[in-house]
Formats: sequence, C-alpha cells, structure tokens
Amino acid sequence: MSLADNLFIDMCRDILENGTSTEGEKVRPHWEDGAAAYTIKKFGVVNRYDLRKEFPALTLRRTALKSAMDEILWIYQRKSSNIHDLNSSIWDEWADENGSIGKAYGYQIGVKHAYKEGMFDQMDRVLYDLKHNPYSRRIMTNMYNHHDLSEMALYPCAYSMTFNVTKDPHEEKLVLNAVLNQRSQDILTANNWNVAQYAILLMMVAQVSDMIPGELVHMIADAHIYDRHVPLIEELISRPTYPAPTVRLNPEVKDFYAFTTQDLIVENYQHGEQIRNIPVAI
Repeated sequence: MSLADNLFIDMCRDILENGTSTEGEKVRPHWEDGAAAYTIKKFGVVNRYDLRKEFPALTLRRTALKSAMDEILWIYQRKSSNIHDLNSSIWDEWADENGSIGKAYGYQIGVKHAYKEGMFDQMDRVLYDLKHNPYSRRIMTNMYNHHDLSEMALYPCAYSMTFNVTKDPHEEKLVLNAVLNQRSQDILTANNWNVAQYAILLMMVAQVSDMIPGELVHMIADAHIYDRHVPLIEELISRPTYPAPTVRLNPEVKDFYAFTTQDLIVENYQHGEQIRNIPVAI
C-alpha cells in the first residue's frame, strides 16, 4: 500500500462515518438531470505527503500523472485560462465559445505586480525569492482575487501555494516544502489529481531552485463526497493496493519554463481499474 492510499482510505472513511450531510439544504451544484447535488462533508481536512519517502499517487485506481502535470503547466508555466492551451477536456464545461474560463487560474498567476525589485508575475516572484531570499516567509501564490471573481467561470478551488524552505542537517541542499490551500474538494474526482499535480509542481520548483522536494501539506476547508459518489467511494476503498510508483523528473531541466510532460518519468505504477462514467456535479 502506498502512503497516499492509506491517507485516502482513512480520509474517506472519516468523511462517510463522521461527516455531516447537506441534504435538503440550499446548495449551488446540481447534476445533469437538474437534481441538487448534496454532499457528506468534513471541515478542515489536513493531509501531509513527504516526497522524500515516496510520490503520493493512488494505486487503488490510476491517476493520469502526465495529464495532471499538463494542467499544472497550463496554470503556472503557460499562465493560460483558455482550454485551447490545455491538452485535456477537464475544463470544457466551464469554457465560453472562445475557450476561455475567464480571469481564473493561469490568468491570475500571469498578472504582473510591482515590487521594489521590479515587476513580477506570481510564478516568477516565487522563483526569484527562492533564489535570492529562500528563507523568506512570504513566498506564495494566490489565485483567489475577489476583484476578479465575477469574471471567473468557476471560483478557484485549489487557490494558494505557500512555499517554505527548511534545512536537513544530513543534507547539503535546502529542502523545499509547500502548503496547498483548497477551499473545496470533490474527493472522488479531484483528490489525488490535485495532490499529484501539486506534488509535481513542488518537484519542478525544487529542481530548478537546486533544492530537495520535501513535504506537501494539503489543507482542505470543505472535503466532500457527493451523494451519487458514495457507492463508488465505498467500492474504491475496498480494493487491493500496491506499492507507490517511482516518479521523477528529467534531471537535465534547470529552467522552470523548459519543463514538458515528457520530462515526467513514471516507473512501476501498479494500480486498480479506472472508474468509468463518474457523474460530475456542475
């Protein structure tokens, strides 16, 4: 069993056994047939993944790691909010006729802001600070911009990454850690997808900063399982598990903007069958 499997199974059991239901309450999401999409939810779920031990990929089912990386590159490297720049269809339902999801995600990362050292967008500022002032406690990105919420097709779910550098006395290099803040998460469809992609982001930023990727702490304000997902979750967490895969990056890449999905190397990924036709609340 991978450590990610163990955390996922425990989290799902806790939500199902100890969570609270929104049934009968006023909720925004709905199913394609128009019915309200209710959830069982837990507040303030925190999971810790140490990338020095293993990569946090589920083996209960396959997580499409290269596609997860592609979405992270879309946001933080290409700084796009247009689905035509994304090599998957996960955002299609929220895009307008031109392919735009509005001033969300990559748009927010790409906006330049004035600092005393000059003009930087959010990603470039992270890379600058990790190079010039790695022990700063101000190294973060934030996509939840209230000024632009009305022009976003969907408010950002995973909205903030806070980077923090530590020193392991047994290592010459510094260790790069991060906290991922998420206001809301659909556990079945998105949990390991988000964990894996932000673990990859942490790995990329650490590599180009000549650091060791350390802990990813995932903080979820509203961790929920949709009512129509309950039997799918129950079946999923009853499955056999396997050891975590080996996931690494092409060590030749030293520039964050040079990474492609071809630089992600995945080895020995054993996993259960994929769940098909998962209903998605919109």
